[in-house]
Amino acid sequence: MASNPYVGLPHRALWSRGVARRYDPSDVVTSSGPLLRTGDRVASMGSCFASNIVPHIEAAGITYLRMEEPPPQVAMLPENLGYRNFSAAYGNVYTARQMRQLIERCTGTFRPQEDRWHEDGKVIDPFRPGLAYPAANDIEFDVITTAHLAATREAFATADVVVLTLGLTEGWESTLDGAVFPTCPGTVAGTFDPVRHRFHNFTAAEVVDDLCATVDGVTAINPHARFIVTVSPVPLVATASGRHVLEATIYSKSVLRVAADGVEQAREAVTYFPAYEIVTGPQAPESFFEADRRSVSDEAIHSVMGALLATSDVSLPVTPVAVETDGVAPTVADISRRIAEAECDEALLDPTAYLGDAPAPDPPAAG
Repeated sequence: MASNPYVGLPHRALWSRGVARRYDPSDVVTSSGPLLRTGDRVASMGSCFASNIVPHIEAAGITYLRMEEPPPQVAMLPENLGYRNFSAAYGNVYTARQMRQLIERCTGTFRPQEDRWHEDGKVIDPFRPGLAYPAANDIEFDVITTAHLAATREAFATADVVVLTLGLTEGWESTLDGAVFPTCPGTVAGTFDPVRHRFHNFTAAEVVDDLCATVDGVTAINPHARFIVTVSPVPLVATASGRHVLEATIYSKSVLRVAADGVEQAREAVTYFPAYEIVTGPQAPESFFEADRRSVSDEAIHSVMGALLATSDVSLPVTPVAVETDGVAPTVADISRRIAEAECDEALLDPTAYLGDAPAPDPPAAG
């Protein structure tokens, strides 16, 4: 056989051996070194899917940073929409522009003009619209927001590893200064105003630029931070693009995947982790998604986290880190499932999802 660059390639480089036969999710990871190391402190930011890494890495003995504790008077009360699932109480961050602006806000280089909504005697944070316990007045709002942004800065300034999970390209922004909201005003809170709020579907070039700025912003306060970038496999719940939601989903995920590669090439500290490919590739079983074909199953999450931990310098978890409920300790899968099912404000964009066969009006435009 004549010599050529394809002779002698490893199994992972050939479809017949790396996918059709001998497929191993950990082989999909191309990092030259361990993604996570014993003793690492991890902070994360991203979409609903990003929450799933937390119980798994803690079960592996890795420290997940939590820098923002709720006030004592509400600490034992329930909170919704994921504000307690991340390293600070910023909740789900769906777009790269929102990631960038969060870092800019916590480092003092950007202050949105539309920074609060007054509604029913409460002061609502447009960037955390689903907080169960909003401020009672502007003074309290300023105190809470200042403390929140300080905790956010501390998390990223302290982390050894920052995990960024990309969820959407569609977003809603302020016409005043381009500030991007986590969801369309008027869905979770606030009032939609077509004069002040506009839809924007980010391009690959824009996402690359925003990701590079996010990495640079964190690096400025934490020069030793390493970054893991992933793409969420969870489809859009609704789209305001005018396309079918399936087409809009493929566009969005394709852009995010291209952009993830772009920032990995542009910034040495960034490594891409292929959660998206592991869950959505043609090798993935149908059981990786639930019956709604949107919710990622426990089986898929275990496959993703198994690949991450197998390619890391940490001990694989033996028992999950969990708090007992009704005398029974939930598994890591239980925790992940509860997060995925109950803690996603994007899901509120489609009211029909909760009504079964009952008629309902068209859902509001997605963010």
